[in-house]
Amino acid sequence: MAQQANIGELLSMLDSPVLSVRDDVTAIFKENLTSDRGPMLVNTLVDYYLETNSQPVLHILTTLQEPHDKHLLDKMNEYVGKAASRLSTLSLLGHVIRLQPSWKHKLSQAPLLPSLLKCLKMDTDVIVLTTGVLVLITMLPMIPQSGKQHLHDFFDIFGRLSSWCLKKPGHVTEIYLVHLHASVYALFHRLYGMYPCNFVSFLRSHYSMKENLATFEEVVKPMMEHVRIHPELVTGSKDHELDPQRWKKLETHDVVIECAKISLDPTEASCEDGYSVSHQNSARCPHRGADGTAGPYVDTQSSYGSAASTPRSTSRPTSSTPGQLPPAQSSSSTRPLAEPLQVRCPTDPLSCLLVGYALEPVRGLWHGHPPHFSRKRPA
Repeated sequence: MAQQANIGELLSMLDSPVLSVRDDVTAIFKENLTSDRGPMLVNTLVDYYLETNSQPVLHILTTLQEPHDKHLLDKMNEYVGKAASRLSTLSLLGHVIRLQPSWKHKLSQAPLLPSLLKCLKMDTDVIVLTTGVLVLITMLPMIPQSGKQHLHDFFDIFGRLSSWCLKKPGHVTEIYLVHLHASVYALFHRLYGMYPCNFVSFLRSHYSMKENLATFEEVVKPMMEHVRIHPELVTGSKDHELDPQRWKKLETHDVVIECAKISLDPTEASCEDGYSVSHQNSARCPHRGADGTAGPYVDTQSSYGSAASTPRSTSRPTSSTPGQLPPAQSSSSTRPLAEPLQVRCPTDPLSCLLVGYALEPVRGLWHGHPPHFSRKRPA
């Protein structure tokens, strides 16, 4: 009991406004994690973070080393199974994996992965689905060999969520569906980039069914118009692209770059063609905030990653007040971006969940349907 009380006091001190106090308490926690190889402290930190959203605790959790990786993954798996804590847990998972921990290869064998896939196949909360899809997209290049075991789950998730983009369930706010649509587009790029032979086979089979034709025409076909013919479709095979030997030669960033190479989006091609991302966005992506001024944007050239890892539309709106989703804007109220992109991390459910290696945050990236997501635009 005394030890628990001591941990509680230290946790409260982690959020002290005095920087030196926070640093000292953080050092104490890290020292204890090094000497204590049990799960209790990690479990306590996860509980506290999900209750308070404490950023110092988040820093500790995102820098955990073995053997605490197992404790962290097991605890997150426990919380993903509960609807009330699912979104915040997926957000935590996104923060962890974007930093590519040294134990990232263990994600393919952790019970958390099947739980994530089950959530994406069954959940009906569009914010949870959007968050989960982005976590999956970020995770896939880290565990490409998992395709052999879970490939059909990946494809089923794409099929399910692409149909949502067309059916637009009445209980879901339109702007949330826009975010979901954008994340499904990113998932399309990742699956086509990594498993083209198997993915095209799935598309052929799934969308040859009469009940899925409308989804193909309105949602999937426009996505296909923004990718190149994948070389693996000519020289590879369904078995070859699932062979673990194929992936042993590639690091995570290699997989991300290979996916970017097949994209025709200007933001993807900019890295291949040697152009500045800021220049590309200034020239190609007009933006304007609700107040008529250029707003804050996410810097895709941050130290965490590059624009090549972000399949997305070529136009991005400004962020709105934290806690609110941005209002829809018409294309007539836009102007070229005049200043370099800056980092801003709002704190609502669609916040900067995955700033960094594989994706930008969902929130604030899309106001209306990008032109290549759907042939029909809302009236």
